[in-house]
Amino acid sequence: MVENKNLRNTGFLGILEHMAEDKKRLLTGIQSSGQLHIGNYLGALKPFVESYDKYESTLMVADYHALTSLRNPDQLRENIVDVVADYIAVGVNPTVATIFKQSDILEHTELAWIFECLVTVPFLSQAHAYKDKVSKGLDANAGLFNYPMLMAADILLYDTDVVPVGEDQRQHIEYAREAAAKFNLAYGETFKEPKEMILKDVGTVPGVDGKKMSKSYNNTIPLFGTDEAIRTAVMSIKTDSTAVGAPLNPETDITFQLHAHFTPNLAEIQKRYMDGTIGYKESKELLANNIIATISPMRERRAALSREAVIQILKDGAEVARAKASAKMKLVREKVGVALY
Repeated sequence: MVENKNLRNTGFLGILEHMAEDKKRLLTGIQSSGQLHIGNYLGALKPFVESYDKYESTLMVADYHALTSLRNPDQLRENIVDVVADYIAVGVNPTVATIFKQSDILEHTELAWIFECLVTVPFLSQAHAYKDKVSKGLDANAGLFNYPMLMAADILLYDTDVVPVGEDQRQHIEYAREAAAKFNLAYGETFKEPKEMILKDVGTVPGVDGKKMSKSYNNTIPLFGTDEAIRTAVMSIKTDSTAVGAPLNPETDITFQLHAHFTPNLAEIQKRYMDGTIGYKESKELLANNIIATISPMRERRAALSREAVIQILKDGAEVARAKASAKMKLVREKVGVALY
């Protein structure tokens, strides 16, 4: 791989110089859980790229969160590097956003323990994400159960103003606000209560079978797959039995729903659907071409980014994050009464 020297040359001071004090603080967390797909791109990466420079933005790799389900250390190490490379490839500038991994900042788990001492078991048992994952067969370990308080610590350590989330993750931010409120009530005003930034425009990205695109459903189109892998996935999209030459319904067709995110001349495609002048095969071929055209420049940037450059970005980001987290936890320790010297 070619090392990107510009990305390596970020530095602690270089990052701080790009942070405007009057900007609101935004934090988003990403789990290092494996290869990303276009649903991840549309639902998380693309919205972040389009908005992060308007805020003092922090991008955290949630590697401790990943331990609730991942037991392969080699895979976790690769996933951490991969997910950072993915964000850089789609356009995130590490001199503008602070990028770090959760496990580098020990204050996250320390603060999570303090929050866990303030909330009740019945309160945590109401978490939608916990109940949903257990219902799908995921091990009901204590880490998964306490997940909301570690996420609250992730957010509150940095005096975060806004957290971009999908509608299904709104409760996580509500839990963070509740943790902040309980601490402030018990020990005095300390934490800012964050607000959620609901990502409404994207909605649910359909997989090739029509369900929500998800690795757990095995219905994804790979984000940085080869041209062949992308074409194979697109051509496997489920369709009905409408004959060639008959009008197609763009409102129910999965392929057309994905066209809406990748095809510039959408109105023309929609007209052809309704006129019956395009069949499913041609529609899929056009979609595959448009996805590849969108992804190819990103794929090239990703291939040029070395592992060493990614690790340097994480180290530089950790310096920035650690300074903020350390100052906050110093105050917290004084508030709760454990600071003696």
